[in-house]
Amino acid sequence: MKTTAAVSIAGLALSVVLGVFLGLGGYTFRYAEGTSYLSNDPKACVNCHVMRDQYDGWQKGSHHAAATCNDCHVPRDVVGKYATKAEHGWRHSKGFTLQDFHEPIRISTQSLEVVQANCVACHSDFVSDVSISRGSQHAMMIGDLNCVHCHSHVGHGPTR
Repeated sequence: MKTTAAVSIAGLALSVVLGVFLGLGGYTFRYAEGTSYLSNDPKACVNCHVMRDQYDGWQKGSHHAAATCNDCHVPRDVVGKYATKAEHGWRHSKGFTLQDFHEPIRISTQSLEVVQANCVACHSDFVSDVSISRGSQHAMMIGDLNCVHCHSHVGHGPTR
């Protein structure tokens, strides 16, 4: 009898903990408009106030008519896209909840590599001569040549 009661109490405790975790997670996901991040709508990026300058800059930038946030900031393959969105969502949620993010917001090294790869992919007809003369597109992605270094104003409008 004692083992059955202990198992029941442990099961109840686990159910309560799991319920609280799922309930808080669901509430947070809904409150943060989590489903909007699964879309391709750039307005999802301004759900958080720290992205307002980037969004406003994108609206003034030369890529406004041709590219959305996802076109530049997430990989093109489905698995990479949603894995990156999940990683960004986790990192941003943690940062905003704990208030431990840098202001102004900075792009991570991993995200910069994604942006670089997408620049090269979209503009391969323009950069193929440059990448060939410098060795390969791999060299461009490693940092030998970095599109954003010279063209930081392109995606987000003029620099201040």
